[in-house]
Amino acid sequence: MATEKITMPQLGESVTEGTISKWLVQPGDTVKKYDPLAEVMTDKVNAEVPSSFSGTIKELVAGEGDTLSVGELICYIETEGEGEESAPAASSSKEEKTAETVSTPTASSSTSASKPAANVDRAARGRFSPAVVRMASEHGIDLDQVEGSGQSGRITRKDLQRIIDSGEIPTKGNKPATEDVSSAAPVSSGSQETAQPQQQSAPALKPVAIDTMPGDIEIPVSGIRKAIAQNMVRSKHEAPHAWTMVEVDVTNLVEYRNSVKGDFKTKEGYNLTFLPFFIKAVVESLKEFPQINSMWAGDKIIQKKDINISIAVATDDALYVPVIKHADEKSIKGIARDVKELADKVRTNKLAGDDMKGGTFTVNNTGSFGSVMSTPIINYPQAAILSVESIVKRPVVMNNGMIAVRDMVNLCLSLDHRVLDGLVCGRFLASVKARLEGMTKENTSIY
Repeated sequence: MATEKITMPQLGESVTEGTISKWLVQPGDTVKKYDPLAEVMTDKVNAEVPSSFSGTIKELVAGEGDTLSVGELICYIETEGEGEESAPAASSSKEEKTAETVSTPTASSSTSASKPAANVDRAARGRFSPAVVRMASEHGIDLDQVEGSGQSGRITRKDLQRIIDSGEIPTKGNKPATEDVSSAAPVSSGSQETAQPQQQSAPALKPVAIDTMPGDIEIPVSGIRKAIAQNMVRSKHEAPHAWTMVEVDVTNLVEYRNSVKGDFKTKEGYNLTFLPFFIKAVVESLKEFPQINSMWAGDKIIQKKDINISIAVATDDALYVPVIKHADEKSIKGIARDVKELADKVRTNKLAGDDMKGGTFTVNNTGSFGSVMSTPIINYPQAAILSVESIVKRPVVMNNGMIAVRDMVNLCLSLDHRVLDGLVCGRFLASVKARLEGMTKENTSIY
C-alpha cells in the first residue's frame, strides 16, 4: 500500500487559495481516479477537486470552511502498490515542528501540564493553515488560546471569525500575538504575498458591533459573498481608482439592432442584445489603445497581447465574471453567442475554472438594471473596467441647433491610476464613442 497526498489545486489564474465548502467523501470511502473529493470555493469560481488516484480515503486533513493555499495538503489516499505508508507520520512530524514554532509555550510548560491527551490534542490543533496564521496575525489572536472545531481540534477560519465577531480577542499577555505568529510562521512560498512582496494585503478591520432589534433578520455571510468582499477590498486597497464618463448617442445603433433582432432570433435561436455591439466597439478600441489592456505587476506594467473580455453575470446572491477569450477575433454574432453561453453556465451552476481565466478587461452591463451612472470597482488585477449604462431617450441639441429626442447612453470607466492616466483613457473612451455612434446597417456586419 502507498499513501498519496491530495493538495489544493490552482483553480484559476491569480487564484492563490481556496475554501473547502463541502467534503464529498469520508475516511474509508473508496474512490476512483478523477472522482470528485470536495467542493472548493475561490474568489473566482466554485469547483470540485478531483482525485488524482484510485484508492481509499485515509485522512481528511482540512475541514469544511478551511481556507488553504494552492499546493497545501487537504487529504491522504491509500492506493494499491508499493510506497511508504509512513508518509502521514513523517508529514505529521513536520507539521508538529511547525506547530512548535508557531506556538509560544515551551516544552517545559507542556511537560508541567503532564497530560498526554492534552499534548496530543495540542499537536493536532497546532497544524495551522497559512490562512489561519495570516488571519490570526491580522487580528492579534493567540492561537494557543483558541479551541478548534475542526477535525482533531484543528483551528479553522470559522473559529477565528467567531472570536473576531465576539470582540473578545485572546492575546498573549501585554505582547500582541501578531509579532509571534507572523515571525514564526511565514506565509507559504506558494502564496501571492510571497511571490509579490511589493503588494500588501488589505488592512484588517474589526467588525462593527451592531445591536439587533426585534424584527431584525441576521443573514449568515455565504462563502462566495466573503470571497467577493475580499476581492473588492483588495482592489480598492491596492489600486488607486480614478473615474471618467462619456455620453454616447446610439440612436443609429438602436434602430439597426431593432431592425435585425427578429431575424436573428429566428435564425440563431437566441436574442441579439445590445451588449455584443458595445463589446465589439470596446475590443476595436483596445486594439487602438493597447495600454488599456494592461496589468500592474509591481516593478513593471504588463501589456497583454490577447484581448479577453470579462463580463459580469449576476445571480440572486453572487456576481461572477466569466471571460470571452480572444474577443478581438470574433464577430458580433460570435460575441453574442459567447455572452449567452457563459450566462447560461453561471445560472445553471456549470461554470468551469477555465471559463474564469485570462480576463484582461471587464465590461459590466449595469444598464440591464436601469442604472444611468455608476463607479465600478476594477476587476483586480486588470487596469480598467467599463460600465455600460441604460439606454434612455433624452432631448439633445443637434449640430443645426434643433432639439431632437435621441437614444443616449453613459459609458463609465474606472481605471487603475498606477497603470493609466486620464489622457489615454479619454482617448480610449472617445474612440469607443465614435465607433458606437457610427454603427449602422450599412457599415456594421453582425456576421
